[in-house]
Amino acid sequence: MDWYLMALKKYAEFQGRSQRKEYWMFTLFNFLAMVLLGAVGALLGGGGEGGLGDVLQGLYGLGVLVPGIAVTVRRLHDIGKSGWWGLVALIPLIGSLILIYFAVKDSQPETNEYGPNPKAASI
Repeated sequence: MDWYLMALKKYAEFQGRSQRKEYWMFTLFNFLAMVLLGAVGALLGGGGEGGLGDVLQGLYGLGVLVPGIAVTVRRLHDIGKSGWWGLVALIPLIGSLILIYFAVKDSQPETNEYGPNPKAASI
């Protein structure tokens, strides 16, 4: 939960670097929250398109949109890539695969143009 909160505390911080763990824990928590909100919406307001679950998921998605973009940009900085590489996700299928590849790469061990290695700082 700390990793999720860390990403939220850096709500719109596009400078610096984020470790793999911060990125993937944020992504995992968002996935689980969307599943939970969909289930709660289906139980309370019935299923179907445009139901309560869709509304809850939409509101949550809007709330974590900026932090999600920010943590992705910082993750790209951690491997030495510009945050603009995040736009590659707009390319159907291939773009998402490229972004996933970047997200699983290990941090650059040394300080790069985006700052010191956060993994070394946390040890």
